[in-house]
Amino acid sequence: MRFIAPFFEPDTVTPIRLIVGLGNPGREYEATRHNVGFQWVDELARAQNLSFKSETKFHGLTARGHLHGHEVFLLKPQTFMNLSGRAVGALAQFYKIAPAEMLVAHDELDLPPGVARLKIGGGHGGHNGLKDIIAQLGSKDFWRLRVGIGHPGDRAEVSNYVLNDPRREERELIDEAMQHAQDIAHLVIEGKTEAAMLKLHSAKTQP
Repeated sequence: MRFIAPFFEPDTVTPIRLIVGLGNPGREYEATRHNVGFQWVDELARAQNLSFKSETKFHGLTARGHLHGHEVFLLKPQTFMNLSGRAVGALAQFYKIAPAEMLVAHDELDLPPGVARLKIGGGHGGHNGLKDIIAQLGSKDFWRLRVGIGHPGDRAEVSNYVLNDPRREERELIDEAMQHAQDIAHLVIEGKTEAAMLKLHSAKTQP
């Protein structure tokens, strides 16, 4: 059953209540390009001294805490990427969290390593995790933290590319971009998304 979100005025400041990191479970996938969402949320949890626990009813690993004056849930779906929406929909429905109150951190083929961008809404761009979340929520209007991983150049190579580890120089750029995104996490959580975008999108990553 699809989750139908409550209505939010677009001009109101809406704090983030749920932060989702996308990835695939299992040690073999930990350092892959497709798991940068997991990696970013793991770092956020470490910085805030939060611990993940397995919750079967939410099909994932969850953490919960008060961050920057707001109660926030962290979620790492354990359903594998293509079924990420199952976990997001279950938690969102249970706690009555609207799409506008969610941030989904994910890998982005259309951005180069070293670049991270924040946006709300839009399509899934062929990303199966986003595609399933949109289907389960019945809405595209959630925030996305897009962490650039680059593109292999050939569409046929995408699957193999995202399921492999980045090269050393790419990893350094990705890590730096993810740190820039950590630096604006408090602004996003507080609903100060314009300020967050201005700071993140003007951040310089060393090539």
